[in-house]
Amino acid sequence: MSFEFENVDRFICGTIGEPGEREFYLQVRSGTALVSASLEKSQASTLSQRLEILCKQVAREDMTLVADRVERDEAPLESPVDKDFVIGAISIAWDDDSKKVCVELFSIKEVEDEDELPEVSLNISLGQAKAFITRTNTVVNAGRVPCPFCAIPIDPRGHLCPRANGYRR
Repeated sequence: MSFEFENVDRFICGTIGEPGEREFYLQVRSGTALVSASLEKSQASTLSQRLEILCKQVAREDMTLVADRVERDEAPLESPVDKDFVIGAISIAWDDDSKKVCVELFSIKEVEDEDELPEVSLNISLGQAKAFITRTNTVVNAGRVPCPFCAIPIDPRGHLCPRANGYRR
């Protein structure tokens, strides 16, 4: 099962659930086709960081390239969120011919027949990449606040702080 998106209408990162118990998803929409894939918070954060590095590198190498302006997408994930697969590996590259960022998402599950292994391939503009970076950073940082003593995220009920000799914070 392979999905290829040449023109992407929407490429976002979003969550379902309360802080501390959130599930992270990437959603790709092109026309009526929608793919929702789950991933880890660290994967979302790393993808955002790597896209930012790629965008800066491309801008340094080609000064004439101008990123298209994409409106900020604050809308939630499109419902219902049906997990198509769990992301295991992510590949990003710059296509100099089309002047677009190529992103490939590969499934983590092992399948006997490799033709059935879910994967998504999409091409996004620099503007879409920058909008994705902004939104993803906001989503990742919207979790639980870190304890000022130990930096472990504090649950709404508090936590036992190891630096405060186990006193509840």
